[in-house]
Amino acid sequence: MSHQIMIDSLVFAREGGLLEGKFPLAVLLRLHDWLVEISGEVSYCLQGAESRQRGPQLKLDVVGELPLLCQRCLLRMDFPLAVSCVLALVPSQADVPLDLLEDEDSDFLVADKEQSVLGLVEDEIILALPVAPRHEVCVLPGNDSVGGKILPFAALSALKKKK
Repeated sequence: MSHQIMIDSLVFAREGGLLEGKFPLAVLLRLHDWLVEISGEVSYCLQGAESRQRGPQLKLDVVGELPLLCQRCLLRMDFPLAVSCVLALVPSQADVPLDLLEDEDSDFLVADKEQSVLGLVEDEIILALPVAPRHEVCVLPGNDSVGGKILPFAALSALKKKK
């Protein structure tokens, strides 16, 4: 199965196109540096629409679970991915209305006759990744209790008390 799905984004949006599918993590090459292992997949749903206020747009939903590396304990952390975004299509970056640029809730995408769905999905996943993924509670090395503090000088303190 080819993962190189290309769409004309403006035509897709104006015709209300709908694409659903799955991408294996193995084909999302730009994500590999963040992943502990490259097994699993993400599901996506891409739908085109035409809005009176914003014109043609693409709605993208991506769900899955990504095996990331916890930056606190350095163990695998399964990150629940749930991306949902609406991208207003613009003819070029110069044509982005000023009010759209100032609105933090609005995203835009330059319309492309050969828009890669894989690239679009991968871009939105990268934007959704945490800067420093961490478990809510970690088992730290050298500590049997969950979420406990490591006291690096506890052994020195014990030696001091023996004198």
